[in-house]
Amino acid sequence: MSKGNLFIVTGPSGAGKGTVLGRVMPSMEDLHYSVSATTRAPREGEEDGVNYYFLRKEQFLEMIGQGAFLEHAEYVGNYYGTPAGPVDECLNKGMDVVLEIEVQGALIVKQKRPEAKLVFIIPPSFSDLELRLRSRGTETEETIAKRLEKAREEYQMADQYDYIVLNDKVEKAADELRAIILASRCAVGRRINLLR
Repeated sequence: MSKGNLFIVTGPSGAGKGTVLGRVMPSMEDLHYSVSATTRAPREGEEDGVNYYFLRKEQFLEMIGQGAFLEHAEYVGNYYGTPAGPVDECLNKGMDVVLEIEVQGALIVKQKRPEAKLVFIIPPSFSDLELRLRSRGTETEETIAKRLEKAREEYQMADQYDYIVLNDKVEKAADELRAIILASRCAVGRRINLLR
């Protein structure tokens, strides 16, 4: 059995990553969504092992010391990270794995796992991105400005990615992501054993 593919899906806040993945994940077999770990408290309705692995800070720091994360970061006083164990377990079973993480984390994982496929999801234009952030109605003007500045920085790193998915219509963007996953599954390295 060949090892699964690792897909890292990222893009600026407001690009619609979660929406696109929400269409793709249930529609494809042998595709596993990687659950991140965090030290923040669970929000109402969140389940341990489903939304996040909720860890105490001491546990998280211990895992950092053991090299147990593919990537990790501290954000607003809490830690977030991608545990390597569950990802490797799925990959070794031949399942494809999707990580939905931020750009900096994606590039760190790519250094550790050069075979990973990086997918950058973008809206049709930067003004569309700004409109999406404003239409949420949940953030202050200052937060929106910070998110837009961060998005400009992230756009500068897009040339380090393998694919760019244009999210102008969700179903079309989902089709593009499915096509990337299917093409990777048909790669010679994955299928050469069928000829033997």
